[in-house]
Amino acid sequence: MTTPIRIAVAGPRGNMGQEAVKLADRTEHFDLRAVIDSKNNGSRLKDMAGMPELDIPVYTDIHQCFQENEIDVLIDLTNPETGRKHLEAALVHGVAPVVGTTGFTEADIEKLSSEAEKKQVGVVIAPNFAIGAVLMMKFSKMAAAYMPDVEIMEMHHDRKLDAPSGTAIKTAELIKENREPHKQGHENETESLAGARGADIDGMKIHSVRLPGMVAHQQVMFGGAGQTLTIKHDSINRESFMPGVQLAVEYVVANKVLTYGLENIM
Repeated sequence: MTTPIRIAVAGPRGNMGQEAVKLADRTEHFDLRAVIDSKNNGSRLKDMAGMPELDIPVYTDIHQCFQENEIDVLIDLTNPETGRKHLEAALVHGVAPVVGTTGFTEADIEKLSSEAEKKQVGVVIAPNFAIGAVLMMKFSKMAAAYMPDVEIMEMHHDRKLDAPSGTAIKTAELIKENREPHKQGHENETESLAGARGADIDGMKIHSVRLPGMVAHQQVMFGGAGQTLTIKHDSINRESFMPGVQLAVEYVVANKVLTYGLENIM
């Protein structure tokens, strides 16, 4: 019999947090013990509007949550600022964090890796938990070895705060491993409107679109002599991220290291 994984979810009222609560509730070997919310301290999850009928505590203080409950894994799908604070708090208490946020530098990852190793706690940080999106990134890395002229277009809902997306940046980082830096387009190209060609990473261009009605979408477009290749992924709803979250939770309890990017556990 599998030992249940005891879970806390941060941001249960957010779109992603709601899906994480549902995942923890419906998965047989997951045991949802508590949620961390920016308000509603001391109430029960079932008393919060739109939440499932679960009699579990709500905390605004993450340290209090970890002190009063035995938690194996924290799922945090909030925002970069909050996610970073929660990750650091989890490490203090020996809780394995699964964090879906962006903004971590190489120096951050190195420092957090050292801390995770010292604490013997697993950590997963993933810009994107959609398995299809991770496959898109893997395929793009493969294609870049043969078609090094590439542009990335990422499209998200209009409530997204950061641009470009973490997925687009991670895609570019993976492509860099198989692509020599070089300027794309005409050598004398100019922008008549600043920013028209998008952000630049090693000569690759990244374009960001923000519109209502979208969730998360990305196209990686390669061009070569007489041909183009487009690798595309669409998340139609936020449930699409949950199989990847489940994979990360199961992985993080068994692997006491920091892993950056879902592609490293697939």
